[in-house]
Amino acid sequence: MANLQAYNPFSRRETHSSGSVLAYKLLTVLSWLLSVVVSIYYVVNAPKDGFTIRRRIWDQNALYRTAFTMSPVLADIYWVVLFALQFGYITHLFSRKTEVVNWAASVGSHFILNNLFHFAFVMLFVRSHFVWAELILILNFLNLSSLYFRHHTYPRFIHTPVVSGPLAWTFVAIYWNGAIMVPHPHTLVARIFGNIFIWSILAYGAFFIVAYKDYTIGFSLSVLAAAIGVAQFERQVVALQWIFSFIIMALLFLATVAIAVPAWTGRDHLWRRSAAPADAERAPLLTE
Repeated sequence: MANLQAYNPFSRRETHSSGSVLAYKLLTVLSWLLSVVVSIYYVVNAPKDGFTIRRRIWDQNALYRTAFTMSPVLADIYWVVLFALQFGYITHLFSRKTEVVNWAASVGSHFILNNLFHFAFVMLFVRSHFVWAELILILNFLNLSSLYFRHHTYPRFIHTPVVSGPLAWTFVAIYWNGAIMVPHPHTLVARIFGNIFIWSILAYGAFFIVAYKDYTIGFSLSVLAAAIGVAQFERQVVALQWIFSFIIMALLFLATVAIAVPAWTGRDHLWRRSAAPADAERAPLLTE
């Protein structure tokens, strides 16, 4: 069992050998570049191979007007910021501080897998293979959930780009792609289910805000709720979905501010359930 854990790239380690750190550097950079390049390419271009129905990412979003259709502008801003933060995370693998390198390497396997899953999802989504794309999203959700619950106390410069940002997107994308995947997404029944399931975004975000005092995932989900709300408003002014989306956005944002401001100003003791660790940078979620 000990030997198996030694070879398991997802097992938790406090230190890493120089060889494993080098491998993480190489694979992290390559997988991240793959994720970035394929995302940008298929925002601008449609696939040119095969005989399947092929469209750009946001052309698919516009064609299948579901209860979870997003605003391309807000979603693109979300991803530009996330990719920039992820680049910042990657630079910490090259830090001169051994402790920082070990923190960054500890989540490296999950981050590499997330990049590969994102690449696979985009390749399937733009080719209209929505069922397979949904499977990839669910697998990545399990990967990122495992990462969250095992590594939620790492510094914000690791937690936000590697854990909470991708996890928030994947959770919402399961509904986004899933609504496209189901037959007859434009029917009244589909809209009613959309009006119900949209509240799961609030419930999901509230869980992390209350249980872990995690304002990073709360803010991420509030942005994605806003992206849904804007698109739904543009589609139909008289409708419940955009109203629900903006209510969810507002509630998550207010809860996020209520947690984040005390943490940023050093008055977060009122929000703690237990004593804080000595190193504030190692406590992105304000509770252990």
